[in-house]
Amino acid sequence: MVEDKPVPAEEWETVVRSVPLVSVDLVVETDEGVVLGKRENEPARGEWFVPGGTVRKHEQLTDAVHRVAGDELGIPVTIERQLGVYEHFYDVAEFEEAGGKHYVPIGYHVRPSGDAELRPDDQHASLEVFETPFADLDLHPYVEAYLVDAGILPEET
Repeated sequence: MVEDKPVPAEEWETVVRSVPLVSVDLVVETDEGVVLGKRENEPARGEWFVPGGTVRKHEQLTDAVHRVAGDELGIPVTIERQLGVYEHFYDVAEFEEAGGKHYVPIGYHVRPSGDAELRPDDQHASLEVFETPFADLDLHPYVEAYLVDAGILPEET
């Protein structure tokens, strides 16, 4: 049975301090471009980043993709393909004593399905659709890697 709620706050710090976090990150491609959210929390506070979230115990990865899309964007999505497994290391976390965060995200290339309007959650100051080639945007290296693997940006030589 899937745990229907996140880890309780009093236990979350122990989890962040002790183990890598398995997550799904979404490259959401629309006809107009790619959806990025301006992060409100650590890590990557203030950066334009792909939406994502941790996988809950006993949750199928594809179920996590659909839950994260609903929770963070307010839209249903269709999965185009799994991009692969990544490693993300951050020096900061929401807890000073945590010693940073270590994620093992599985990237997914998805498209919105239906006519729902993007609705940011409390982790994002805003959601915007950016057109390639992202000329005026200083992309975080992790975001850039996803966009290359999704075939949205050319691979650097």
